[in-house]
Amino acid sequence: MTRVFTVSSSIIVDGVSPEAAFRAVSSPADMGRWSPENRGTTARSPAGPAALGTTFVGRNKRGMFRWVTRCKVTAADPGSRFAFRVCAIGVSSPRLRAPIATWEYRFEAVDGGTRVTETWTDDRRTWPAFVARAFDWVVTSGRTFAAFQARNIEITLRNLKRELEHDRVA
Repeated sequence: MTRVFTVSSSIIVDGVSPEAAFRAVSSPADMGRWSPENRGTTARSPAGPAALGTTFVGRNKRGMFRWVTRCKVTAADPGSRFAFRVCAIGVSSPRLRAPIATWEYRFEAVDGGTRVTETWTDDRRTWPAFVARAFDWVVTSGRTFAAFQARNIEITLRNLKRELEHDRVA
């Protein structure tokens, strides 16, 4: 089986501008409100929209497992694009430095709202395929990371849409 390194999906958020969607997504502390796995950031991470070059420590949970990641913002173009690279991971502190993943969000004005596209890229390209498959199978309960992240992206986008559209009406 060929290894999939990138998965992506989009959703239309009605009545919300690309700038408003960008402001929400570019605040890593808030990501835990939408993501099924991310729980926001640690207290020492900067609050609010993250600028290019900002580093933050993300908190994550999958089942009973918890871990943290050090991330660096690689794109912060208001109303257009937000991206960050996960460059370290650990249980209580992100000590293990390695290319792990890149997350990107693109915002495009469409009639009546914004198309938000979320993309995950597996940066573990130097891992032998059999090692990656074994690791993925263990940490995702029998799936590939690509399949696992595709599901997470769908959930995140639905939750983001629901919250942004609700806030617009409220």
